[in-house]
Amino acid sequence: QAQLVESGGGSVEVGGSLRLSCVAPGLRLSRYCMAWFRQPPGKAREFVSAISWHGSRQTFADSVKGRFTIARDNSKNVVFLQMNSLKAEDTAVYYCAARDSGTSSMECTGPVPDHYEIWGRGAQVTVSS
Repeated sequence: QAQLVESGGGSVEVGGSLRLSCVAPGLRLSRYCMAWFRQPPGKAREFVSAISWHGSRQTFADSVKGRFTIARDNSKNVVFLQMNSLKAEDTAVYYCAARDSGTSSMECTGPVPDHYEIWGRGAQVTVSS
């Protein structure tokens, strides 16, 4: 049973938008720092965005800054990634991740994959050019 489950992936044309959701039915989401990573075809997994416990601090990779937003609803154990102005290079499998080890907002929104203990299985996003 997956503790994090991504949904909302699919195919979209360049310039379009897509919203990913990450649900955590078995967790109290408020205690976890949350993040999104992605793995393009043939490439390593890379950081996309992270959000602190109550959303006060958010970080983004330079490649998506200004185009993507991140949000969370702890009462529903859901984290969102809104992706706008999509580019072909955004094509990837997108993963939701959670960490319980952060002690500051900076740590809570860090980009290092190994710091996140819980992972979803990924959602495919394909942007056609």
